[in-house]
Amino acid sequence: MRHPLDTNALAALYTEARTHSHWTDEPVPDELLHRLYDLTRLAPTSANSSPGRFVFVRTPEGKERLAPALSKGNLDKTMSAPLTVIVAWDMAFYEALPRLFPHADARSWFTGSPAAAHETAFRNSSLQAAYLILAARALGLDAGPMSGFDKAKVDAAFFAGTTWTTNLLVNLGHGDASRVQERLPRLPFDEACRLV
Repeated sequence: MRHPLDTNALAALYTEARTHSHWTDEPVPDELLHRLYDLTRLAPTSANSSPGRFVFVRTPEGKERLAPALSKGNLDKTMSAPLTVIVAWDMAFYEALPRLFPHADARSWFTGSPAAAHETAFRNSSLQAAYLILAARALGLDAGPMSGFDKAKVDAAFFAGTTWTTNLLVNLGHGDASRVQERLPRLPFDEACRLV
């Protein structure tokens, strides 16, 4: 039987963690990004489909390609973040299913239904984005997930001619703790949950 995480681990992942918009100058080494992905890829997706794709935008040139797609409210915090992850999904994710889910013909579940492929890829890449945020926190990084961008512009700048398409953006780095806002309210159990 597994034991619950201790309060320090829960604090790092949930209770003390915050969305960050301001960053220190501490770099995020490439080795840490490899560890981040290694953790992210272990978490479950439907039929092990793993449709999420991750572009780590960390160079000035990459940031300049991303900047025109950002909303005004997301521009400064993204340009100042050590890196921004474009969380995308591969619209042809099912081509890897013979390797990722070898005990059934899972590829055929999606090749005849673009709607099922889209829904599965979007849902599971969203899950993978959440896994990435928790893995980042577990590795000592802070995260700032975002909507507030022009998806078509991101796709044109980074995914032209590919089967990848953008889901969301996540700024990563070491957040400036002196500039973190108080946690906003969350819905209580009785408003957000039902027991049936």
